[in-house]
Amino acid sequence: MMRALALFLAMVLALSALHKLRDGDRLRLATGRLAGVTGPLSTVLMVLAGAVEAVAALCLVLPEAVPAGAAIAALLWLAYGFALWRRRGEVLDCGCDLQARPRAVDRAQIARPLVLAALAIAAAASPATLATLPLAFDAMAACGALALYFAALDIMAIPAPRWRTS
Repeated sequence: MMRALALFLAMVLALSALHKLRDGDRLRLATGRLAGVTGPLSTVLMVLAGAVEAVAALCLVLPEAVPAGAAIAALLWLAYGFALWRRRGEVLDCGCDLQARPRAVDRAQIARPLVLAALAIAAAASPATLATLPLAFDAMAACGALALYFAALDIMAIPAPRWRTS
């Protein structure tokens, strides 16, 4: 179970790092807005964040490095959550989605990286045990969790649904 969680977190991080490579211009601006910086510093922060995501993703797929990768990921997601919390209520494209979706930073956007950080802390704190299921089962579970994660992001992007109060 924990191996599936680590693989899911690694996929989220790897996709996020690749997203920074693919949409660098958009994410450089988003990084600058979140961090409150402009110019070359926003590019440096975006590249640094992508590199940290890639390192954490790599650590999460290596059984002996899972605690380190999970700790790195948790710290990064906590930093993202804090940056979003500082910008709560502001309308911006936070770069959290694969599409540009400028909207007011609300509780759901702030909660997303905090939930990921909590999952990473759980992965870091779990004892290293031998996997009882083949890697293919854990990989399929991680892919299923990733699909649900993307579905949740799409649901969060619905503007002013009746059931949401924030």
